Amino acid sequence: MKKTLTLILITIITIGSIYALIIYIRMDGFSFAWILNFLLMMLVVFFTDALKSPLASSYFNEKGWEQSRKIYEYLGINFFRKLLVWIGWEKVIRKSSPIEKNTEALTNLYYRTKKSELEHLIILIIVLGFNILVAFKFGVVKSLSLFLLNVLLNLYPIFLQRYNRPRIQRALNLSQQRDIRSQMI
Repeated sequence: MKKTLTLILITIITIGSIYALIIYIRMDGFSFAWILNFLLMMLVVFFTDALKSPLASSYFNEKGWEQSRKIYEYLGINFFRKLLVWIGWEKVIRKSSPIEKNTEALTNLYYRTKKSELEHLIILIIVLGFNILVAFKFGVVKSLSLFLLNVLLNLYPIFLQRYNRPRIQRALNLSQQRDIRSQMI
């Protein structure tokens, strides 16, 4: 019951915050797009933390067409990864959650990739709705900032999680095998 009330409260706060944003900032500007994305990032993190889902859906499994990972490389994922290093995001993330080489840490990292992907997917869908609304109300040109920020701040992070997760899964499998071998000795 507490979890349900928390999720409802977060949803109400999100709707109220977005409503206030719409009233005080014009929807057709860059500042609206920027604030909307970061407001949603903060509130969606609270939502997924309260949700505490195991994220066991088959959606998170690697699909056949993703196995070579070439599609993500073709779409520029390596440039996006370099961009994250260049702006300092990678350093901030590694400082707050360093990658350790043990099974527990890899399991946690694997789960965090799923959680991050879900968060960005929720935001992507919400911002896409606003993108369509702004395009119809103010014109396609006025909706470009929403579109570009949505691609940069949500779509590419989803691609990144889907690109990295199979590598983390392989490292996790090796770590689990190493743990089993060490227990047998």
